[in-house]
Amino acid sequence: MDQRKIVSFDVEGTLVSHDFSEILWHEAIPLEYARKYNIDLMKARRITTGEFEKVGHKRMEWYDVGYWFRYFQLENPDQVIRSCRDKIFYYPEVLSVLSSIAAHYELVVASTVPLYLLSHLLGEIESYFSHVFSSISQYHQLKTPYFYRQICQFLDIEPAQVVHVGDNWNTDYLNPREVGMNAFYLDREGRSKGSYLRNLTQLETILLNGTILLEKT
Repeated sequence: MDQRKIVSFDVEGTLVSHDFSEILWHEAIPLEYARKYNIDLMKARRITTGEFEKVGHKRMEWYDVGYWFRYFQLENPDQVIRSCRDKIFYYPEVLSVLSSIAAHYELVVASTVPLYLLSHLLGEIESYFSHVFSSISQYHQLKTPYFYRQICQFLDIEPAQVVHVGDNWNTDYLNPREVGMNAFYLDREGRSKGSYLRNLTQLETILLNGTILLEKT
């Protein structure tokens, strides 16, 4: 019988704050654009933000820094990404929670973020995860129900043996639930109605106290 139990984590807004992305998208990329086309930063920010908004968060390109550097005809993004790394911050409870539940569960990452950015974002915590899945880099889609099914197929595990947690109601809660996963919605700001987690310490308590029972096949 397969006794594996897996916890799957979203990254930004779940493990890592949005500070890195805010700086990268709204400061660093506009700055590169301003330098490239010799215009002031405010104008560059208006232009780049306008282009981002035209694409929108429901398309894969919106998340792909490489796409935007090609689109704006900027230089290689690696140096710009590295310049923003000092803005990568883990939420206060992340290290202790990962260390605690890793003794009982196999941990994986399931994110929309491209792999080349995940390697920076995960950094010192990447060793906690047996696998890192990027819906865009590996499956060329957003975090659809199909993406979660593919993860289960790759791991050779039933969806009911997986817990997923993330901060997007649709892609981190509804979609994994649709395929049969145990999903938890994380709302760190406490703005939602109904049942949700305020932090990962609450998830740790649920998992280690056995509040939910994962199917064993």
